[in-house]
Amino acid sequence: MDRAEALHERILAFDSHIDIPTDFNTEGKEADTDGPYQFDLVKAGKGRLSGAALTIFAWPEMWNGPNGPHRPTPGMVESARHEQEVRYRIIQNIARDYPNRAGIAYNPEDFYRLVDEGKFAIVISMLNAYPLGEDISLLDHWAARGMRMFGFSFTGNNAWADSSRPMAFFNDTPDALGGLSELGKQAVKRLNGLGVIIDVSQMSTSAVEQVAQLTQAPIVASHSAVRGIVDIPRNLSDRELHLIKDTGGVVQIVGFSTYLKPLSNQTLEKLNQLRGKFELPPLETLENLAYAHMPGDPVITIWPEQKFAEYASALYGIVEEEPKATLNDFANTIDYAVKKIGIDHVGISSDFNDGGGVVGWEDVGDIRNLTAELMLRGYSDNDIEKLWGGNFFRVWKQVQAHQKTVDISGTN
Repeated sequence: MDRAEALHERILAFDSHIDIPTDFNTEGKEADTDGPYQFDLVKAGKGRLSGAALTIFAWPEMWNGPNGPHRPTPGMVESARHEQEVRYRIIQNIARDYPNRAGIAYNPEDFYRLVDEGKFAIVISMLNAYPLGEDISLLDHWAARGMRMFGFSFTGNNAWADSSRPMAFFNDTPDALGGLSELGKQAVKRLNGLGVIIDVSQMSTSAVEQVAQLTQAPIVASHSAVRGIVDIPRNLSDRELHLIKDTGGVVQIVGFSTYLKPLSNQTLEKLNQLRGKFELPPLETLENLAYAHMPGDPVITIWPEQKFAEYASALYGIVEEEPKATLNDFANTIDYAVKKIGIDHVGISSDFNDGGGVVGWEDVGDIRNLTAELMLRGYSDNDIEKLWGGNFFRVWKQVQAHQKTVDISGTN
């Protein structure tokens, strides 16, 4: 721990995916207080986290509605855009309200400067193309506002790309677009031209393959784990790991428990009891148990919304009872990725505030615990520096080298 402490005094440490709750930086949850969330400036200072990609995230299905989840309607695009705007303003306000403690980095040089000034460096990322509708010009708009990483997919397919988690309840089918739509293919080229990092986490295998074929710059999986350890579609196959590596990119391994260790047979038994109650066929394996909306459950598509809400709530309750993954599990996944694609193509992310966290790394103040675990496994200081951001910043510089003559200096 002493060695980990000393290392974090002299290296950059970067987390490539932290979600921002819509009430963050409000009364009682101010960014400069040790508040209830897994990220704030106090915890970041304690952990010596230099900066992070804070995510402008919006999900059309509106799970937090009064009656639980419900099917998409045209008005949800505007609702999701409003959610994007709320999170963007929160991120902007962190830099505005605490100018001596945080700032927004529009390029790697900004990041290094902010850290040298003793400030937390924020990289603005965006997850889910759904709120953009079919308007590719909105990529230019968001790049001009400071977005520097863009992820096409979340749960559910959209008009741009297929998700690794299509939702039966919303009439999704696996590979409905065959990967990317024509709009999605155009977006790859546009993002290259804007100098924006393409994030392939949460995309279907076909979509990842097509992005890797079309891109002229390295790509990133900002918060992913590996199917070689937990065989679920949300995780990356060995082939996908190599496709990302072959672009010169990096896979940011995420500290999300159900992606790092398989669920137990006891959980399988509980879930099958639940499925019997709802007259669903039993699950024979643990694959994809974390999701209630599997394509293999077509009956869900005709359920009333209230029934689906009851089922989903009960299922997630069972999964949440599963013991969390540990630092050992997390480091096992890092080891796996490093052995498959090399130390230069692996990084670290948390997915804090949206389910991330393992025993020993519960919030951004705990990053030295993971560093100590990596040291025990024989990783050198240079290796750890690469994992904690060195590889990501190499990619970011290469992505910006492909930028065309577009002004993305960052505006409000």
